[in-house]
Amino acid sequence: MGRINWKRVILGGLLAGVVINIFEAVSGIIYMEEMTAVLERHSLSMSASGGAMLLYLGLGFLFGIVGVWIYAAIRPRFGPGPKTAFRAVIVVWLFYFGSILGWSSIGLYSTWMLGMWTVVGFLETTVGLMLGAWVYKEEEAPPASS
Repeated sequence: MGRINWKRVILGGLLAGVVINIFEAVSGIIYMEEMTAVLERHSLSMSASGGAMLLYLGLGFLFGIVGVWIYAAIRPRFGPGPKTAFRAVIVVWLFYFGSILGWSSIGLYSTWMLGMWTVVGFLETTVGLMLGAWVYKEEEAPPASS
């Protein structure tokens, strides 16, 4: 069993994070009007401060890196490839889905909105981690001494 190649975990994770953040940005633009209207109905405002944006960007990259790390960790057991990467997608997406359940518990957003976030989250996680897993390669084992 090879050791985890941390350089490739980071590289693949950053690529996955870029994909996740692109999906998040596009979906944020698409749903901005509805999200703003919901918040205004509750006397809240959409905070687009630099700190909030950095937090969301950072979370996208964190999800990507953790996802590729999970792929690297389970790869020796399940083998390299898309089926194993999809197993990592499911694990990461379950955390994403947990946050959706949290949002649903406070009743702020519509079921349709939460459903769309769930679908987008699954798509962004799948595409991002498939690419991140594609980048990941095990470290070469050092030659055996004779």
